[in-house]
Parts: sequence; C-alpha cells; structure tokens
Amino acid sequence: MCDDMCDNIAGALRGEAAGQRQVPRTHHPPVGAFPGFDPFQLTTQLSRHGRLLASRPIDSETQMAEQELTQEQVDDLVESKSFAVLLLVSAIVGLVVSVGSWAFLELTAQLQTWIFVDAPSGLGFGSPPVWWPLPVLFLAGLITAFAIARLPGRGGHVPAHGLAAGGLPVIRNLLGVLLAAVASIGLGLVLGPEAPLLALGGGLALLTLRLSRREPPPQVTVLVAVVGTFTAMTTLFGSPVLAAVIVVEVAAIGGPRLRLVLLPGLLGAGVGTLVTLGYGSWEGLSTSDYAITALSLPAFPRPGPADFGWTIALAVVIAAVAQLLMHGGLRTERLAKPRPFLVLPIVGVVVAALAITFDQVTDEGVNQVLFDGQAQLPGLVSSADSWSLGALALLLLCKGVAYSISLGSFRGGPTFPALFLGAAAGIMASHLPGFSLSPAVAVGIGAATVAILRLPWTAVLLTSFLTASAGSGTVPLVVVGVAVAYIATIAVNRWLTARVGGNADTPADAPPTITA
Repeated sequence: MCDDMCDNIAGALRGEAAGQRQVPRTHHPPVGAFPGFDPFQLTTQLSRHGRLLASRPIDSETQMAEQELTQEQVDDLVESKSFAVLLLVSAIVGLVVSVGSWAFLELTAQLQTWIFVDAPSGLGFGSPPVWWPLPVLFLAGLITAFAIARLPGRGGHVPAHGLAAGGLPVIRNLLGVLLAAVASIGLGLVLGPEAPLLALGGGLALLTLRLSRREPPPQVTVLVAVVGTFTAMTTLFGSPVLAAVIVVEVAAIGGPRLRLVLLPGLLGAGVGTLVTLGYGSWEGLSTSDYAITALSLPAFPRPGPADFGWTIALAVVIAAVAQLLMHGGLRTERLAKPRPFLVLPIVGVVVAALAITFDQVTDEGVNQVLFDGQAQLPGLVSSADSWSLGALALLLLCKGVAYSISLGSFRGGPTFPALFLGAAAGIMASHLPGFSLSPAVAVGIGAATVAILRLPWTAVLLTSFLTASAGSGTVPLVVVGVAVAYIATIAVNRWLTARVGGNADTPADAPPTITA
C-alpha cells in the first residue's frame, strides 16, 4: 500500500515535474485543526522550490540537471513558516502512529502467546499437543482468505514480491490488511510484521491529516504518509536512523531534496519514540514482547584470508537459495490468488506439518519453524554449539519451505525469517575450517537480508546492529558479503526467470519500493 507514496516521493524529488505551476491561494484560507497551517501555501512553495508533484517524466539527463533543486532553494523552503508547521504536524503524526504501531505489534505478540501457550493449558493439556499447530494454521488460512477475498485491499502486500508493490495508503483497505496480518503473524505463519506495519503507519498518518477537515493537496499527503512510514519502522526497529535508511534507500532519494523528506520523517519518528521510551516520570509502553536486541556473539577482532574466502562462498550460496525461495513464493501466489479459500488453509496445514516433523525429529520445538524467527533468533545464536549439523540442515529445509509458501499466500513481511535463516546458515558455515561463529553469522544475516530485500545499505546497517557484540572485525566481511550476495541475487534471479519463469513486476535489478 505504500508503493505509490514512495514512488511519488522518489520520482518527484528526483525532479520529474517540469513546468509545474504555482497553485493559486486566493480561494484557500488557513483551515483545520492545526492553527496557521495552510496546506495550499505549502503546496505553492513545494511547487515553486521543489516541484514535488510529478507531472511528466524526464526524457534526458539535461532536463534532470535543469530541474534539480539547488541548496539555496531547499534552504528557502526549509526556513519557510509553512515548513515549520509541517514539522509540527509531523510530530503529532509521530505520536499517533507510534501508539497504533505499538498496539499492532503487541496484539500479534500476545496472540501468539495466547494461542500456542495459554489456550492449550486452559483446555487441560499439560503442554501443547503435537497436533496443535494443524487446526490453528488451518484457521489462519481461512481468516486470511476471507480478508483477501471479501474485504477491500485483498489483505495488502504479497510478501513474495519483497518489500515492494502497492500504492498510496487507502484508509478503507486498512481493516482487511490488519485482519490478514494478525491472522497470518499471530497464528504462526513464517512472516514478519513490517509490511502491514507500513500500511498501518501510512494510514494512521493520513487519518491524522484528515483532522484538517479538508482534502489535503497531494504534496502534503505524500509527505505526511512518509512520516507515518518512518515512525512505523522506528517503532519496530527501535531506531529512527535505521528507519530513515530503509525509507531513503527504498525511495532512492538523494541530493538537496533529501532534507525535505528526512526532516519531517526523523522528527515524527523521534517524537514517536517517546511512546515507548517514556517522558519524565512516565516509563512508556513496554516493547519487551517484540524488541529487537543485539545478538550475543564472541568477540572477533579482525578477519583473515580464509574469512574472506568463506564469506564470498557463503554469500553466493545464500543468494541462490534465497532466490529459489522467492520464486517458490511467486509460484505459490499464482495458485493462491484465484482460489484463496482452498490454497491458504492447505498452505497453513503444510507449514504446521513441517513444524511438527522438525520437532519430532530434533525435539527442538515447533517454534523454531513457525513464526518469523525474531523471538527465536537470540536463542538460536547463543546455543549454536548445541545444534548438530543435521538439525541445522533440517531446520533450514523445513523453515525455508514454510517461508517460501507463506510468502506467496499469507500476508506479512519477508525480513525477519530471512534474518533467522541467514543466521542458521551462518551457524552451519561456522563448522568450516578457519571460519568462526561471529563472522559466519554476521555474513549469513547480511547476505540473506540483501538477497530478499535488495537493500544493501539496510542490510549492512541492520547486520552491524545485530552483531555489534562481536566488535568491528566483522564489518569488512559483512560489506563484502552483502556486495557479493547482491550481485549474485541479480544474476540468479535473471537465470531463474529466463528458465522457469518469474514475475515481471519485480525484476531483480529494479529498485525496490516500500509497500504494505
């Protein structure tokens, strides 16, 4: 749902708006719940200085150069009164979206606990019976299918397309998006919360903007929706910096225009963090159920020649496997799209069967295969020595297949299962001679992230955060691994598309876009 927003802000901020006229203001006095905020004045200034609303494509590099904002133009806009009021609106939006995002993340986390822990106990089982995931994931398939087939918006973004496709948030679609996401994530499918969270962030931002009691111009709508995505990602990852990197990299924003997006986005996200950090004597809302923390890894002072060799090999293998999983998701989508009430319950049962099989063979629990892996990742890494190569191989097989078919049928995000699978692959690779646990896990996470999302900057930053306990010695390996995996991803995707078919809407070498 956030694709058009990001495409508009990316394309228009690149200058795809030649000849934009100033919008007359004579018929639009200041209105709304924000005193002194005249969105049409902001539109006029954005059109005059930034030409933010795209009207026609650029057909030459000369035209692009002519339409680029100068630093002086951006300075004039940033110093304007309307931009200052936009920052105030961004702060309000940040608070609203933070509360909504926290509620969504808490709901899905609590639902997982209630369904898989509390409900079996309440029904008299000492522990969840072996068959328990089967009816739960079957029900998840029915609920998600209902949201897709019967509610507006078809449940939102299909995660098999990465963090891509969709449109500017449509408020009437939010119910279907949230129902599909809660059923998919809360009932145990192998998907994360980031894509529906982006939809929620953009939708809540636009709902807040509607307090002005007048239809806002497109420029203001786009900017405020961007603030919502900044804030939603900040609530999930706990860092406005990481949220900014993701949004900026997805939208491919650069040059002087970058500040026009960064300032409102960072301000809204920063103010929104007060909801969970607290303010004064108020301790804020708890994030313990979904907080992302750094992994516990041994210190790694510096890499050697063997580390770089194994890094390249591991990155290539992970990129190839990741593309196989993504293409499996696209094929599942083709089956699920015309008949969701048949395919989704079957997929749910297959995922449950994979989790049960893994548990029966390894006695490691169904939770290792179910869910997005965010909660299980720290334990997996900290107990790496207790995992046999056979158990790790079966984990990668079962969770990989479950992830692939979940991508094309249910609704959620692709990021966190990729992190988990990358870490598991890294733990396996740490058994190679001369390749220790810390660099192997770091390279595995970075390579898997970029292979699925195709966001190199995000992959490096997120991996550096997760593996910070290992020290700076892993950083060169992560950068090399991400670069190699990114190139390999493009090559493998093109090879697969040419031989077995693929989705032309998401070529590997196309810039990805945020959506939900």
